[in-house]
Amino acid sequence: MSDNIILKTEPLGFRWGVEDPFLFCAHHKDDYPKGNEELGVDEESLKNRNIGNDFEIRDGFRMYHGKKVPGFPVHPHRGFETITIVLDGFVDHSDSYGAAGRYGKGDVQWMTAGSGLQHAEMFPLVNQDKENPLHLFQVWLNLPKKDKFVDPYYKMLWAEDIPVIEDVDDNGKISTIRLIAGKYKEHNALEPAPSSWANDENNKVNIWIITMKPNARFKIPKVNSTITRNLYYYNGDTLKINGNDVGVDNRFKLKGNENIELINGDRESHMLLLEGEPTEETVVAYGPFVMNTMEEIKQAYADYWDTQFGGWPWDREDPVHIKEKIRFAKYSDGMVENR
Repeated sequence: MSDNIILKTEPLGFRWGVEDPFLFCAHHKDDYPKGNEELGVDEESLKNRNIGNDFEIRDGFRMYHGKKVPGFPVHPHRGFETITIVLDGFVDHSDSYGAAGRYGKGDVQWMTAGSGLQHAEMFPLVNQDKENPLHLFQVWLNLPKKDKFVDPYYKMLWAEDIPVIEDVDDNGKISTIRLIAGKYKEHNALEPAPSSWANDENNKVNIWIITMKPNARFKIPKVNSTITRNLYYYNGDTLKINGNDVGVDNRFKLKGNENIELINGDRESHMLLLEGEPTEETVVAYGPFVMNTMEEIKQAYADYWDTQFGGWPWDREDPVHIKEKIRFAKYSDGMVENR
């Protein structure tokens, strides 16, 4: 076993460290209270908060940029993709092309910002008779220079359709792999957005949620020396990585050209794996835009102020959908999916 299999260890916070081709990963875990008629938080629970920029956990939750409903009111993007993986709770999507949706409970939204769009991501508190826990990851995946200006696009990977593979070790202990992107052995994930860096299998993009039962063993297969590979151990107690004892709430940057053997401790463990070939292009990120040069960033701002990336067709900056409309997607071409 290799002693230097772990290239870097870093504690986990709200934002997690990433490497090319990934740009950003945020871990949202909030215990929201019962919702009101507006699917938001009662005024009493909003006292003494920095409303509009509330990123401090208080009473178990944050409002982020939301004022009444938690979440992220209208904001623009250009030049990359967002992959939003919801484990619990719901997200209400609305964008400048008239698309909308509510997803959660295992669903994944894959959105290509491309040449530019505005969108809102609100966290509706749909339960009025009980609490509204939210648990999600948002991952930003870069678009290479050749695809920075593709048309904006989004698709849903519905929970029922996402492959979940059981891996049984020699002792009968089970690990499960929820395959968001890429492949595991002979199993392939659902297709990502058409212009995604992940849509070319040569880029070897894997996004997995790994769950290991107590004392289970699981191997992440080697790929090659050029991929970046990060394992985020966000729930559990103890774990061994190729014989090295590690603790929970840490990111582990791992070698891509060696098999990684995980041996779980006495509690169920949960991990996120992000790996892929880097784009190996210059990244200039400023606010909501990710381009290759500062001149392109300045142009992105100029284009946004000039065109508003299609405008904003909604009657509020923080749209939420009706309480009864659970798990649906309405696309800019008018097509509607209901789950």
